[in-house]
Amino acid sequence: MSQKLLGRGIFAIGFFFPVVAQGKARIRTQISAAHSKGDLDKAIAVFSEAYKELNFFNT
Repeated sequence: MSQKLLGRGIFAIGFFFPVVAQGKARIRTQISAAHSKGDLDKAIAVFSEAYKELNFFNT
């Protein structure tokens, strides 16, 4: 997921085993006052696209 986000211009760190429990991977982002509403809208859209592309729950 983090690689797909980065490829679309969104930097998000992936945390996975052994940092978090097996099967409990996480994505970490940081938002600052310097981000515009447009930046946040883009990030939400990119997260949605990457999530759909990975098709996590349809396997």
